[in-house]
Amino acid sequence: MVDMILSMRNITKEFPGVKALSDVNLEVKRGEIHSICGENGAGKSTLMMVLSGVYPHGTYEGDIFFDDQEVKFKNIPESEAAGIAIIHQELALIPELTITENMFLGNEQARGGVIDWHAANARARALLEHVGLDENPDAQIKSIGIGKQQLVEIAKALGKEVKLLILDEPTAALNDGDSRHLLGLLKELKAKGITSIMISHKLNEIEAISDSITILRDGKTIETLDIKDDGVNEDRIIRSMVGRDLEHRFPEHTPHIGEVLMDVRNWTVAHPEDGERMVVKNASLSVRRGEIVGLAGLMGAGRTEFARSVFGQTYGQKLSGQLFLHGKEVNIRTVQQAINAGLAYVTEDRKSLGLNLLDTIRQSITSAGLHKLQHFGVINDNEEVVAAEKYRKSMRIKAPSIEEGVNKLSGGNQQKVVLGKWLFTDPDVLILDEPTRGIDVGAKYEIYELINKMADAGKGVLMISSELPELLGICDRIYTLSAGVITADLPKSEADQEILMRYMTQRKAD
Repeated sequence: MVDMILSMRNITKEFPGVKALSDVNLEVKRGEIHSICGENGAGKSTLMMVLSGVYPHGTYEGDIFFDDQEVKFKNIPESEAAGIAIIHQELALIPELTITENMFLGNEQARGGVIDWHAANARARALLEHVGLDENPDAQIKSIGIGKQQLVEIAKALGKEVKLLILDEPTAALNDGDSRHLLGLLKELKAKGITSIMISHKLNEIEAISDSITILRDGKTIETLDIKDDGVNEDRIIRSMVGRDLEHRFPEHTPHIGEVLMDVRNWTVAHPEDGERMVVKNASLSVRRGEIVGLAGLMGAGRTEFARSVFGQTYGQKLSGQLFLHGKEVNIRTVQQAINAGLAYVTEDRKSLGLNLLDTIRQSITSAGLHKLQHFGVINDNEEVVAAEKYRKSMRIKAPSIEEGVNKLSGGNQQKVVLGKWLFTDPDVLILDEPTRGIDVGAKYEIYELINKMADAGKGVLMISSELPELLGICDRIYTLSAGVITADLPKSEADQEILMRYMTQRKAD
């Protein structure tokens, strides 16, 4: 008889106007790595929040059995006491506190009501060693990278004697090295009897590490696959996720390339806090009308720093360089000047820098172009509604209305709102920084279609991505960046992953 550590039966969860989960079933074997896949909005995170007590018993229908007992968690502490720990995509760490303070916050190592910091540090050091992290427990969280912060979260969970570890998009913001280390750690925990549930859009990682996969679509369970017995590959997972075959991961597109819209020459930028440290060095690139240009580089190469410094000098100290738009040199020092000049920038961090999560879809879409709705200093509410509704429909944003809060949207739909916000400003050049990070293959395809439409409308697109297949699939031309230096400018026909990686790891072009 199969030993199931978790059984969720007929789980139904509704929000006003939306049925997020409908009779969902999930069974997880003890000691396995079980992945949950689905498009954005399929209900993956909602299901895990039901399990972990974020949505308490009584707010959903259905039954949960954990470790051979029926459970009715009313809050997170109850699920943690039972041995369930969830690590959300947005890490629950306080940057100004130390590693030790974060690890035992709410679970303090105390004697007689007084915290024993010596014991806490010793315990923290042992747990950090357990996850392969060699850091001083007294170091502040903000002083370590996001990959190490993920490991601190896992160490924190292990300190609570976890039986079931839930990870929501654990590698979404990690580089390849940190991702490999984290996935290797999950295998080590499996060998020690700890069960893991992983939510991820990175299908190659799911295929490589999972024992079983449950696929959700539109809030319903589609199927559960056994990796070894069911002949699972990425195409098989995608077909189940989206309900159809994606014969081509990228939509076909014939570019119509015109004159140069943006020309950046000898652009040099220093670190904002260290004027001696160059993050971009004499970089030159151009974007033409109707062209999709890629910018490839490893983590820390300076891609985002370059983009933000061009877009109103929102990063670093510009030391030298020229920016030409439509053949005329411009001196842009603020975001508003960048917008007025015809530039737009979709940030890689949509939740912190791209959106105000307290806003509605209507407010978000019109926020960067309010001047277009003003008459004698007063915003025309009717025009705002018409504009927001136009983009909601044309971009297929899944929401009951434009008055829906953006914090309630899935990642893919949030990204569409961000794109809509900048398209509303009617830019000539659109800079996209990791536009498909953390969204599923179906939503990615829709984003690619939108990018193609932008190019077909005569706009120039500069696209930054960590996924080389994505750049090769969507771009007409690709620049490579290494340690702040542009090392190559390649047409799509002359590029492949090996060639791009070679240029991404060298200092000068051949």
